[in-house]
Amino acid sequence: MRFRRDRNGTVRPRGRAQFDLRGRLKLIVGVLGACGVILVARAVDLQLVDNAYYQQKADSRFLREIPIATSRGMITDRNGEPLAVSSPVDSVWGNPQELLKHPDRLPQLAEALGVPLDHLERRLAQRADKEFVYLKRRINPNEAEAILAHKVPGVFSQREFRRFYPQGEALAHVLGFTNIDDAGQEGVELAFDEWLRGTPGAQKVIRDRRGRIVENVDLVRAAQPGKDLTLSIDRRVQYLAHRELRATLERTGASAGSVVVMDISTGEILAMANLPTYNPNSVTGEHRDARRNRAVTDLIEPGSTIKPITVAAGLSAGVITPQTIFDTNPGWIPNGRYRTTDHRNLGVLDTTGVITKSSNIGTSRIVAKLDNAYFHDYLASLGFGRSTGSGFPGEASGLLPPAANWSGTSKQTMSYGYGLSVTPLQIARAYATLANHGRAVRPTLVKGQHEEPAQVMDAGVADTVLKMMQTVTEPGGTAIQAAIPGYHVAGKTGTARKASGGGYSRRYVSFFAGVVPVENPRYSMVVVIDDPDPAKGIYGGAVAGPVFQKTMEGALRLMDVPPDDIETWLAEQAKQQAKERARSAPRQARASAALSAGALPAGATPASLPAAAAPGGRR
Repeated sequence: MRFRRDRNGTVRPRGRAQFDLRGRLKLIVGVLGACGVILVARAVDLQLVDNAYYQQKADSRFLREIPIATSRGMITDRNGEPLAVSSPVDSVWGNPQELLKHPDRLPQLAEALGVPLDHLERRLAQRADKEFVYLKRRINPNEAEAILAHKVPGVFSQREFRRFYPQGEALAHVLGFTNIDDAGQEGVELAFDEWLRGTPGAQKVIRDRRGRIVENVDLVRAAQPGKDLTLSIDRRVQYLAHRELRATLERTGASAGSVVVMDISTGEILAMANLPTYNPNSVTGEHRDARRNRAVTDLIEPGSTIKPITVAAGLSAGVITPQTIFDTNPGWIPNGRYRTTDHRNLGVLDTTGVITKSSNIGTSRIVAKLDNAYFHDYLASLGFGRSTGSGFPGEASGLLPPAANWSGTSKQTMSYGYGLSVTPLQIARAYATLANHGRAVRPTLVKGQHEEPAQVMDAGVADTVLKMMQTVTEPGGTAIQAAIPGYHVAGKTGTARKASGGGYSRRYVSFFAGVVPVENPRYSMVVVIDDPDPAKGIYGGAVAGPVFQKTMEGALRLMDVPPDDIETWLAEQAKQQAKERARSAPRQARASAALSAGALPAGATPASLPAAAAPGGRR
């Protein structure tokens, strides 16, 4: 019991305080209930009403959207043979934040990757705040598996695709190549990149803290593979052109060369070869000059290959006829303060002879009869001075100066191929126009991509000039090395000096451009040999003509083009049979002698001997 003292000092017992237990219980229950309601309300708010922010935060730690790799479309030649294909490869990547937590494993990883340890450490340190870095890209899946087998924390792999080019150097300039991200960089790969590359897919996955995929959540977007592309190129003809071009550069000591083979009626390019070249399967930063497609990007003065066009312009204007006579004596004529000369005094020539003998003086006398504007427009109508429209990246338009800008010597020098610049493809197109009865077609690298031809030259004039060009490859012409047994070939040689320092050097470009067969023209081909060694020959007939002859002879056989010169074809067949008989005669004689002596050659039986040497055989 407790006590208290009153005012008088008397001690009295303290009274019991009043205590409301029920009220206190109600208060506590009320407070706890309110807290519960608040917690439930907050939970409802977080889980149902305003959950996006926290869901995003949670997802950012574990949910990832990863790309689904897709392959580029395949590129094939006109016969369906693969020229560019995509093959699945693996890329090894790492999480720098995870890798830097295990520095003791980095030496093992560097050894597996085949890179210096300091290089790996520096790369990871530079990306220490990132969660992704490529360690090794586009490698064989077995190699990637060997790296992952070390089980270094934070190292993973993903599927990608790598481009391969089965034809290698032979088609490098046409196809181009792709970069490490599989995007087209040059050639057809660049021109048709959007068509070929397809659309990568995307997938949502959940990854654990080590970056491993533990669950596939959702397919965001399905991968769409690239579309295939069929080129007009025939890989067999391309191989022939590439092989003969390489052999010629080795034979002549030339620094570069180009070949274009085009279908006359459709404009489809069957072959386009250049040297020097490169390997598109292993592109490096060196020798960038070798990656240039000279057939469409390099400008050259066409030299004498322009002369049939000059003759056609004269015939179309009516200032000459096929029978017009030209006196080229004494082998030169003035051209302002310069001279126009022939390689020798050719004497008196008719119009056909001007082409046959490649007379600069003859074409100069023809163009002197033409108005400047007329001659300019005639050249322009054949495509000189503007792009052919092939669609190849970086194609040059060439240079054809306006007639108003010509000097007093311009027209005369243009008549035999100086003062204007063209590409090899433009020459091939102009000759195809001559062979197609004056109808111009647009060159294309895509099979079946044809357009209606445009009549740019009188058909009679085109046919007449084509017949004149046939004499160039016949006895007495400048390119008998380009003749093909069994076929009439129309063509023109060219030898142009290279411009240098405001003048012309003693370096040359050698040409041959031709059409075959003349009776039913199928193919136009131009050969350009840059900077041949003068000691080994510079003239187009001897330097470039054999490339045409060997390439087209093989192409005509591959394409089953019937001969249009039956007499020559039969004579050639008889010659080949005679050679075969001459080779087999010594063998038959030895076998007959052995039989007469009662002995057979070692390992031989009567059944294996030639019929003429076997017992009872007929000669």
